[in-house]
Amino acid sequence: MRVQVQFFAILRELIGVKTETKEIADGTTVGQLWREYAARSPRVTNIRAAYSVNQKLVNANYVLRERDVVGFIPPVSGGGSV
Repeated sequence: MRVQVQFFAILRELIGVKTETKEIADGTTVGQLWREYAARSPRVTNIRAAYSVNQKLVNANYVLRERDVVGFIPPVSGGGSV
């Protein structure tokens, strides 16, 4: 089955892709998909990305379905004191 994968912010640079269509096996979780990308690009191995599917945050155990749009979002830091 196919899903659309999007990378945001620094992940886009580290993975080297903004968006792509990815063929995955039935039953693949979003966490498994992330680990596949992390194995391909060791620079992201230690990044704990947030996962979104169809613009909703999900956990790593979310099972993907045909035509889902998956987003990998890097951790957000910063912000000053008020």
